[in-house]
Amino acid sequence: MSKRLAYTLAFLLLLLITITIAKLLEINKSANLVDTIQNPVAIQDPVSIQKKIQKQYVVVNDTIRIEDYFDFMDSLVTAHDSIADYPLSEHILVHLNSWIIDTLANTDYYRMMQKDSFTYDQRKLIVLRPKDSIFIPDSLEVSSILETFAKLRFDINLPEYKLRIYEDSLLLYTFPIRIGQNKTKYLKMNNRLTDLRTKQGNGKIIAYRKNPDFYNPATGKKFLQTRRDDGKTTLMPQIPWLVTEIDGIRNGQLIHPTTNPKTLGKAYSNGCIGVKESDAWYIYYHCPIGTEINIRYDLKIINNQGTEKILDNIYKRDMRSY
Repeated sequence: MSKRLAYTLAFLLLLLITITIAKLLEINKSANLVDTIQNPVAIQDPVSIQKKIQKQYVVVNDTIRIEDYFDFMDSLVTAHDSIADYPLSEHILVHLNSWIIDTLANTDYYRMMQKDSFTYDQRKLIVLRPKDSIFIPDSLEVSSILETFAKLRFDINLPEYKLRIYEDSLLLYTFPIRIGQNKTKYLKMNNRLTDLRTKQGNGKIIAYRKNPDFYNPATGKKFLQTRRDDGKTTLMPQIPWLVTEIDGIRNGQLIHPTTNPKTLGKAYSNGCIGVKESDAWYIYYHCPIGTEINIRYDLKIINNQGTEKILDNIYKRDMRSY
């Protein structure tokens, strides 16, 4: 037998052995696969896997308008609390579903008017529609959101007419505001002469008024309608007001929307801090009860160009203090 023939036979034998081993391995792999599929202990229940992959959510069945919105959200929280062993709140729920804040902000009268849509009764506007999905946070997500909430704080500089929201040192939002007038006035609701200047100091948000009543503090008369900057009259909107406690004193100084945004950037109110209707929703959902608030009167600021600027001394305070 020649060497070439011997090499050829040896190669063919090696090839045959290789193919045989590969076939045996494939058969063994298939056998193991079948055993795994047939063995209920070997793999997880597909339903369990699906539950872990998908987030829990609620599908909205009805049309939810602003007038029913808070009751609806409260019902979701109550239903969750009855079956879960971790806390849930409206603020946590909306923080996870932040598109709801954008929807509410777009009910602002002036935003609607930009779309040529006049709204007499804002309470009738739709927030949630059938088939909308609201995700429900799990315990880890709730824990993370609560950690974020604990870092939120409000900073208000009166002569700058600005309300800022921080998460620790990170600036999240800056909103224009109006503040109290620089005068004293008799208010029937207080039954005395009242200093209308917005009080400065350190404090916190202590309560909400989700469906506030509207009174003229000077006359004590309740009112339901408002005259807008464009001259049109509408019903008062239903947007939450924030109740503050400053230096341990609850002096009725609120943070609430104004229906006349032309007054922003002015000392115009009876002491409260006014904001845009759209901004009021973002502010509300970034201030769980207990959120720290600092109201200051700093005339020297650093502007966006990095240079120092002296603001107008609207309350005629002693400049030597600044």
